[in-house]
Amino acid sequence: MPTISMFFGIIVRMYCGKAEHQPPHVHVYYQDSKATFDILSGELTNGEFPKRQARLVVAWIELHREELIADWELASRGELPFKIEPLR
Repeated sequence: MPTISMFFGIIVRMYCGKAEHQPPHVHVYYQDSKATFDILSGELTNGEFPKRQARLVVAWIELHREELIADWELASRGELPFKIEPLR
């Protein structure tokens, strides 16, 4: 699962493969926490994540939604997604 971005100690990854399930989402990691966020809605859909870091992830998703959707399309075909700028 390639890392597509890292910011403020948060790692954002996206699985690659035709079997990856819908809806489009990213996997995020921060210290011992891990969660899944929906790309289209920005909602936390699985796992637990600290509130402050979750707000940062949601802001990052909002800023990069088009790039994330393009990466999801690549990943769902088994291709490697592109890196996306971190939140600054």
